[in-house]
Amino acid sequence: MKRVLSLIFYVILSFIIIKASTFGWRPLAKTMMPLKKPEQLAKALEAHVYHLSEEIGDRSLFNYRALQKAEEYITEQFRSFGYDIEFQEYTISDKPTKNIIALKEGAKNPEEIIIIGAHYDTCFNPGADDNASAVAALLELARLLHDKETNRSIKFIAFVNEEPPFFHTENMGSRIYVKGAKERGEDIKGALILEMIGYYSNEAHSQRYPPLFGLFYPNKGNFIGVVGNFASQWLVKRVASFFKANSQFPVESIVAPSIVSGVDFSDNWSFWKEGYPAVMITDTAFYRYPHYHSDSDTYEKLDYVSMQEVVKGLSGVLFDLANQDLR
Repeated sequence: MKRVLSLIFYVILSFIIIKASTFGWRPLAKTMMPLKKPEQLAKALEAHVYHLSEEIGDRSLFNYRALQKAEEYITEQFRSFGYDIEFQEYTISDKPTKNIIALKEGAKNPEEIIIIGAHYDTCFNPGADDNASAVAALLELARLLHDKETNRSIKFIAFVNEEPPFFHTENMGSRIYVKGAKERGEDIKGALILEMIGYYSNEAHSQRYPPLFGLFYPNKGNFIGVVGNFASQWLVKRVASFFKANSQFPVESIVAPSIVSGVDFSDNWSFWKEGYPAVMITDTAFYRYPHYHSDSDTYEKLDYVSMQEVVKGLSGVLFDLANQDLR
């Protein structure tokens, strides 16, 4: 009887510890950045998110005309910044879908490629944070970097069909792209995948984690996260380091296996499948955002001033990745 009671006690204790460790325990030494005023960049980010999530709305193969409108908008924006566009088209259920690629060719080593990507489809909802926020950042990064000379090439890619039912299947737009890149022998030095970057909270205990991880990370959801697998560990370190050199906005990084829930929940999975180094840059999605995959994922929930600072930091990250030695 004592053994049974002892076993029950340890099971309950273990459950409490595991449950408690899903909350962040470490307070950030630096809370949120001093309040910044919205600049033109913040206004541009909001305009992109508003157009995609409110004026177009749910965009997927199951709302096909909206998906086409999103593709047209992204293409139009890339072209307005001076880019030539390449479409990678493939068909699902007799409907053509497209990855949209804008290339900034490197001056010295154009065959070496840095990729930054974001999916533009949604999961049956307006998709303001998921993933209009990331598409907005992708567009503004393309604008900010267009006139800056870089040694390596940068590809800005809007991926289609990331969300269910295509998630983690061969029909993901990024999976189509990466398999083709492998066949072509593309020298991809690293891929940065933007996945929900618009929601921040300075409230205590606003950030959750997979079990046990919370013991080592902040309890406030006021940072941008850089997530990678063990094979991409060097890229995680470089991205986080370059970000800190270019921005005062809080950044946290994690390296973990794909079995940890959320680590491979975006297009970085496709790059890892083919052995390319890749990181996901994220506000941590459902570990922070209460409106994940919901009809309430609308544009007014997002913090465009914080997004502005994140994009500024990422602009520096991309520039450094495209110019500095990476190993």
